[in-house]
Amino acid sequence: MDLRKLKTLIDLVSESNVSELEITEAEGKVRIVKSSGVPMMMQQPAMAMMQVPAAAVATSAAGEAVAALPVGHAVKSPMVGTFYRASSPDSSPFVEIGNVVKEGETICIIEAMKILNEIEADKSGTVTRILSENGQAVEYGQPLFIIE
Repeated sequence: MDLRKLKTLIDLVSESNVSELEITEAEGKVRIVKSSGVPMMMQQPAMAMMQVPAAAVATSAAGEAVAALPVGHAVKSPMVGTFYRASSPDSSPFVEIGNVVKEGETICIIEAMKILNEIEADKSGTVTRILSENGQAVEYGQPLFIIE
């Protein structure tokens, strides 16, 4: 990416209400984060509040309880946005726990910048866990579903 374009992007972020911008192009990936000068408290993603079955808890060398990762394939969010399980508030969810999905089937929607993006299963199998709540903000790479 050329330096003039990079400088323009930095200026746009600093002059707007946007706090973070990430752009991926053939030449590479650029992430610009606006600093307010005040330390920002980071919130833990909703994953931290997940209930873990007792059988899935291991013990570390220090004797502390450590939660094991969910078993199965994690379908991750390809973008930052708002997670929706259905196409509209009146519609039934795309998938429920126990549903069998095929690769390429729509399983949820993520709204980013007022655009509704259909997210498809990247693996066939059975949905065993839904890790995000309807209307919840999700981050890039955050696990949304577990498919086995």
